[in-house]
Amino acid sequence: MRGLEKVGKFVGGTFSIWVLLFACLGFFFPTAFTGLKGYIQLFLGIVMFGMGLTLSAADFREVFRRPVDVAIGVVGHYLIMPFLAFVLALVLQLPPDIAVGVILVGCCPSGTASNVMTLLSKGDVALGVSIASVSTLIAPLATPAMISLLAGRWMNIDAKSLIMDILIVVIVPIVLGVIVKSLFRKQAEASVKALPLISTLAIVLIVAIVVAGSKGKILETGPIIFAVVILHNGIGYLLGYWFAKLFGMNLSKRKAVTLETGMQNSGLGAALAAAHFNPIAAVPSAIFSVWHNISGSLLATWFSRREEKDSIAGGK
Repeated sequence: MRGLEKVGKFVGGTFSIWVLLFACLGFFFPTAFTGLKGYIQLFLGIVMFGMGLTLSAADFREVFRRPVDVAIGVVGHYLIMPFLAFVLALVLQLPPDIAVGVILVGCCPSGTASNVMTLLSKGDVALGVSIASVSTLIAPLATPAMISLLAGRWMNIDAKSLIMDILIVVIVPIVLGVIVKSLFRKQAEASVKALPLISTLAIVLIVAIVVAGSKGKILETGPIIFAVVILHNGIGYLLGYWFAKLFGMNLSKRKAVTLETGMQNSGLGAALAAAHFNPIAAVPSAIFSVWHNISGSLLATWFSRREEKDSIAGGK
């Protein structure tokens, strides 16, 4: 088990590299992954089950201990990223399928990767985990509602079907994870050590499957999708930071809100897009999976150094 834990930590610490590697594998060897398309929701469910295993009462006590801070992070997340995606789709005059794909990933909750980046940034990890947990738990209502509101301009949205899918692939696995943890605490705590490896494998497979199934469209529209994903993610960080600053949050809290705002559960975006829309609509989520881990790592490193400089300056 210790060997598996070490492998898991190594894989988790190099997550962005593995995402990029499997994206390339999916692009250059698509036939190796296209047959796995039907397993996207299963892979995402595994990730969410793992999240359930890691949740504790402390995560939710934090919500009640400082509800205003958590509310600022959650509201900022569901305001900034969806509406930013909508504006970018309009300004850049994106084709309908790509516009819906960008809005879809913008309407997803934040993912577990943002918690890791908050830790690396020396930010308020407890706040980050609480924001991610709450944004995920309200996703069955918030995500379909925002998609219907913003993406309806380009195509008809079946909100009820989206709600059911999010319940099945997100909420049910999380609840099962919580139940398993409460019934088999020792075994669950032992299995958590392998979660970084299992979650990483599930996410990179989702990315590879989506890329493999959309290779032709990526060749055709790749540059514009890369551009809008980078803009969406980067401006999302910036607006998240200023949103937190607007409410007088300290630097540690601003780091958490920034990363929870700009980083999405792009695996959920890919799963929903593959199930409900044209395959090209899943490509923004796949590219977001690659890019936000790279940008998040860079931002976390910059944030951590900034704190050190601030501390030194404060000491003087």
